[in-house]
Amino acid sequence: MGPTEVGLLGLVALLGLLAARMPVGMAMLMVGAAGIWVLNGWEAAVATLRSQPLVVASNAEFIVIPLFVLMGNLAAVSGLSQDLYRAAYVWIGHWRGGLASATIVACTGFSALSGSSIACAVTMGRVSLPEMLRYKYDPRLATGAIAAGGTLGILVPPSAGFILYAILTEESIGRLFLAGVIPGLILASLFMIAISLLTRIYPRYGPPGPGFPLSARLRSTRQAGAMMGIVLITIGGIYTGLFTVNEAAGIGAFLALVLVLVRKRLTRATLNMALLDTIRTTAFIFFILIGASLFTPFVALTGIPTALAEALTSLELPRVGTLLIILVAYVVLGMFLEGFAMLVLTLPIVHPIILALGYDPIWFGVLIVIVLEMGLITPPVGLNVFVVKGIAGDVPMSQIFRGVIPFWIAMLLCAGILVAVPQLALFLPRSMIG
Repeated sequence: MGPTEVGLLGLVALLGLLAARMPVGMAMLMVGAAGIWVLNGWEAAVATLRSQPLVVASNAEFIVIPLFVLMGNLAAVSGLSQDLYRAAYVWIGHWRGGLASATIVACTGFSALSGSSIACAVTMGRVSLPEMLRYKYDPRLATGAIAAGGTLGILVPPSAGFILYAILTEESIGRLFLAGVIPGLILASLFMIAISLLTRIYPRYGPPGPGFPLSARLRSTRQAGAMMGIVLITIGGIYTGLFTVNEAAGIGAFLALVLVLVRKRLTRATLNMALLDTIRTTAFIFFILIGASLFTPFVALTGIPTALAEALTSLELPRVGTLLIILVAYVVLGMFLEGFAMLVLTLPIVHPIILALGYDPIWFGVLIVIVLEMGLITPPVGLNVFVVKGIAGDVPMSQIFRGVIPFWIAMLLCAGILVAVPQLALFLPRSMIG
């Protein structure tokens, strides 16, 4: 059995383990170690198992993961989610579909602190869903807006998806963060346009909410201003070169802690909750990275990336044709696999192809994250849909999936815009100082 056959067998085994609900990190670690053993011998496999976990766990650059996660968790316990929704609510809640649009705005803001789609969907769903149902919003629009708005958590920086992509491809985390800013704002705008069009066609889906005087709007904006300050300091500091990504993560976590203290929200219970959630999320991501540190060299040994690149080249398709094949494959995989699993499983194969085609890997990272977002609301997996179902227990799953269709189309349109105009993602990182 040749290396390519061993590689294909390993991929099948990995998919089987994932289908059996084995954790992603453990499945990749087992398949990677077994594959290295078959191809390079027992001693090579043992040496890799002994060294790689320590290399990953001791990498100082990875401190950005727990710090940004902690920043998001502290922001959540500080009550910022309510302030964000309230600010958006009083400004645009009187529009037709305004409460759903306010949810998108609030999700965009909270995503700039949390970096997690699940955390964003859960937090904002608990705040906004009761309000939308109180004003007789159609449950499909209400739950669809929350599920879609939550996906912004892995596109708007600081994004856990970008961090994982950067680590797996050895790209700059800071440049990926900046690359996600404009596409994130475009996608949020497309979500709001979808809500506007839907409620124009079906007015009963999103009746207007109450109006508020200017004084109330300004007051709510001031209350949400702390979040904007933290975001501007962290992302602005990266852009100007004032500090590194790790330093930005540390400063952001510190400012979030100060905010919790100022608001008198820091209790033993809230601190324990923030720290335990940070530990769980960090352990989950590091386990995936350790598994990837064994799986990636195994895939390289099989020669599959090179063979696949040569096969695609032999088809003599235009560059964009090859890119579309890759994107369609990601959309299909997103129907069955969780986003992080997709990244780790496919990037060792896809990343060399993208480089060979001459595409910018930073731009491709943003594009792939958008496609991963589509997977978060695509059946049968649709992780964000299941999260929202946990909040809206009375809404049938079928209605939630129907509610996300307009937002899925908006994501597809955003991906198309990014393919047509790559500069939308590359402008900020290319103008980055330092």
